[in-house]
Amino acid sequence: MLAAVLGTAHADPKVIKFATLAPEGSTWMKVMTALDKELQEKTNGEIKFKMFPGGIQGDEKDVVKKVRIGQLQAAGFTGVGLGEVAPPVRILDAPWLFRSDKELDYVYKAFDKDLTSAIEKGGFVLLGWTELGPVYVFSKNTIDSPEDMKKQKMWVWEGDPIAEAAYKAIGVSPIELSVIDVMSSLQTGMIDAVYGPPMGVVALQWFTRAKHIYGTPMAMSTGAVLLSKKFFDGLTPEQQKIVLEVSRKHLRELNELSRKENDEALASLEKQGLTMSAKATPELLKTYQELGQKARRELVGKLYPAELLDRVEKSISDLRSGKAKKS
Repeated sequence: MLAAVLGTAHADPKVIKFATLAPEGSTWMKVMTALDKELQEKTNGEIKFKMFPGGIQGDEKDVVKKVRIGQLQAAGFTGVGLGEVAPPVRILDAPWLFRSDKELDYVYKAFDKDLTSAIEKGGFVLLGWTELGPVYVFSKNTIDSPEDMKKQKMWVWEGDPIAEAAYKAIGVSPIELSVIDVMSSLQTGMIDAVYGPPMGVVALQWFTRAKHIYGTPMAMSTGAVLLSKKFFDGLTPEQQKIVLEVSRKHLRELNELSRKENDEALASLEKQGLTMSAKATPELLKTYQELGQKARRELVGKLYPAELLDRVEKSISDLRSGKAKKS
């Protein structure tokens, strides 16, 4: 009888403690809430999320450590956190590599094994990619070319190897600051140009200190939702399948919403008076191609191996020329 009672008793749900820098009420958190709801429904309440939004669990390096010691089980990361977990994945943020969402989507698919393997080696499982958007330069003064950037007091995020390599290729000596010091430095004139995806620049209010948007993005800003591999391995095969399916479904939706909201944010900034420079000419695109190759090579051995970079660059070149394999 005791065995029968124990057999029918409901076990406590497995809780995924999830941390993110995204604030409560953001599109990010709305999608994560919907993900959690469907996950609970499909697992009959066996698995659920507990959310920690707004950076309350610390910066991304802190969060990585907390997941590894079991205080947290999952997190939404920007490139900074991904670099802590799996440095090769930061190839997705490499300077002047992508020109469109189509190219990025192609690389996600073509290099899925490389990217997920790097993440798993870091002790995590990929639940889905979460883009932050194209990275533009926002400035007080007009910028129409790489040469113009040399005349600005450009900001670089403290410890951001991607931006450092890009500026080094151009010949810019940026001013290194933490994100929390950017607004005050714009106000005092310590810096007069920043970079970031439109949604981020709006959220941080940096746009209020800028007058111009350089129309050629420096890179794509990629993130991901990762789950502790140790936690994932403790689930049943059926639970693992549900977690992956539900997560990927909702995070694909988040990417679509992010792309739309970045477009809307960019249009809104122009309506508020910021002037966007003209699109890059074929000659300027060639310059960026050369600068990008130089910057990306600078990161070989620091973030990703040369052979991975070679394969990614070739795949994008093939896609642009129509030689890419049909999938």
